[in-house]
Amino acid sequence: MTASTTYEQVDVLIIGAGLSGIGAACQLARLSPNQKVAICEARSAIGGTWDLFKYPGIRSDSDMYTYGYGFKPWVEKEAIADGSQILEYIRDAAKEYDVERLVRYNHKVVTANWVSDENRWHVQIVQTDTGEQVTVRCRFMFNCCGYYDYDNGYTPQFAGIDQFGGQVVHAQHWPEDLDYSGKRVVVIGSGATAVTLVPTMSQATKSLTMLQRSPSYVVSVPKRQLFAKILSPFMPKLWVSKLSRWKQVLLQIYIYQMSRIRPNGLKDFLIKQIRKELGDQYDIDKHFTPNYNPWDQRLCAVPDNDLFDAIKEGRAEVVTDHIDQFNSEGILLKSGTQLNADIVVLATGLTLKLAGGIEHSIDGRVSALPDHFVYRGMMFSDFPNMAFTVGYTNSSWTPKADLTAKFVARLLDKLDQENYASVTPRLHGNIGEVPLLDFDAGYVLRAREQFPKQGDRLPWKNYQNYIKDYLGLNFNKLDDAELEFRK
Repeated sequence: MTASTTYEQVDVLIIGAGLSGIGAACQLARLSPNQKVAICEARSAIGGTWDLFKYPGIRSDSDMYTYGYGFKPWVEKEAIADGSQILEYIRDAAKEYDVERLVRYNHKVVTANWVSDENRWHVQIVQTDTGEQVTVRCRFMFNCCGYYDYDNGYTPQFAGIDQFGGQVVHAQHWPEDLDYSGKRVVVIGSGATAVTLVPTMSQATKSLTMLQRSPSYVVSVPKRQLFAKILSPFMPKLWVSKLSRWKQVLLQIYIYQMSRIRPNGLKDFLIKQIRKELGDQYDIDKHFTPNYNPWDQRLCAVPDNDLFDAIKEGRAEVVTDHIDQFNSEGILLKSGTQLNADIVVLATGLTLKLAGGIEHSIDGRVSALPDHFVYRGMMFSDFPNMAFTVGYTNSSWTPKADLTAKFVARLLDKLDQENYASVTPRLHGNIGEVPLLDFDAGYVLRAREQFPKQGDRLPWKNYQNYIKDYLGLNFNKLDDAELEFRK
């Protein structure tokens, strides 16, 4: 590796060129156009998740009215979009707001050190294609990496997996040349990835089994929403999209609140809908009735009943059991059942890595993120001039990402207009500790100790509620007692 050299100096360094990073750059171009911005992207293309994941049928599990950007309304007819449509949408936004030119590809951020004498972050970067190490100095660092580990999906330890004579594929690392037509396939998992893979792959496989330890909540959603259909003949596409966005936001908030207030009622409703699709003869209790309440983990959305259609048509089956071990022919279950397979797909979940796993320090002293509290769901206590994007866990990701970027633009304007050098969240008084992601999904529980804390009061509590955030982040004054501005 070559010696580190100064690459450039910018006002704002955005880390990550996925949905959040491109959205942040577009928002700054709209709202704070005088900032000199650069975007570091570790990979060789923009798009983040939607460029990385290649498995069959990949799509959004949120409607695009809310998953799309607020400043670029989704105007296509179908509310549930496939991965290629979302990737094209992100790239179109980058071109429309002329931020594609800001992306530094193959630039992986490794460390970031705040230098108080300069009021600047010194950001160490490795160019993944050449190995060269460079430095960017920036006034404000905006981390839009999210919290997924792009390099490694979660793979449980399965006994005897090396004895299996077929092919094992992790959904996060899908081989482009994988031919599953006419093959016996077992998909291990019960989450969003599994319920996406099964109906798509089953159109070509000889047999397909979705093997799960326990069920998840699965709900069918229409690819094209009735609300938008009704409005379309009478309104321009832009207004249809904006109204549909707010309708979906309110609906998502309502469903989540019902899951907290009347969990059994919502559970009964969701199970009843599945029973309508699969009939009373199907063992709904075993295969589609989770042992937790709705929204204790994320609901799995399937468009237009495609998973249930695959089951009814005999193209796919669901098996609920535990794996004893792999063998040369396939998988032996605890019940004694043998599942023979040519291909086993691991849809076993994600590994989390907050903020890209970057090592942060203040004046050379390393400061670990779990030691800090999160201010308004986007900044870390005692970290100057830094924000990060984490979307909603109980709704679409993007509305919170939009609000975060707009709030950062407001902060930057205040720094410029009032000649401040830095802004730092400072915790005052006693506060209770709450996990940042108050969510019981396996991938969250496995990584909870890696995450910073949130508090039990504002501005340190993240309410996971778009209406509260919309009012609080758009209209609150920036002279918060726990937000320290310095000349």
